[in-house]
Amino acid sequence: MEIRIKKHIRITRGKIRLNGTLCFEADGDSQTFLAEAYRWMGTDCRRFFKMDLLSKLGFLASEWLMEGFDREQPKEDTGILFFNRSSSLDTDRHFQQTVQRGEDYFPSPAGFVYTLPNIVTGEVAIRHKIHGETSVYILPRPDFRRMGEVIGDTLPAAGLNQALAGWLEACGDTLDACVMLCGNGSSGEGCPMNERNMEKIWNY
Repeated sequence: MEIRIKKHIRITRGKIRLNGTLCFEADGDSQTFLAEAYRWMGTDCRRFFKMDLLSKLGFLASEWLMEGFDREQPKEDTGILFFNRSSSLDTDRHFQQTVQRGEDYFPSPAGFVYTLPNIVTGEVAIRHKIHGETSVYILPRPDFRRMGEVIGDTLPAAGLNQALAGWLEACGDTLDACVMLCGNGSSGEGCPMNERNMEKIWNY
């Protein structure tokens, strides 16, 4: 199966680029920036402000990439394959603060639910009724050769026609998303999914 990149989004703190074009800029910390981006996208999801940082980042990236698809239609042939470095460390630290002091012991169920990195795939899958393979892989850095191999092996092995795939890192002041809608290239849409093109998207 030839796999092609049909759409892509690049999010860093302060900027969003859609298919290489700068579309949104805002100042502020990570939480403030994502909230402003959410409002700019015109998204309607009350759960958004309850999500952890990683889920908010993945949610916004996926929201744009899935634009044009019927959100209520089950998608058996679609998967989610994310990669990052810090796993759910940002949420882990916040949750630890709620349990570390004896007299101020106040464990937060709202925080605990996000102490797994694959919760972001669950949020996205529920939102868009994605029923295919969903995974989060932990890598020390963005390794586009390895990421491409995983994506290229998973789609045919799991019977997928397309996937939301790419790097998704959110920890403290770091926001770094490079997410693509990759899929069967029989239509010729987009560009080939390879290391060179993935690096090009990263460097926009």
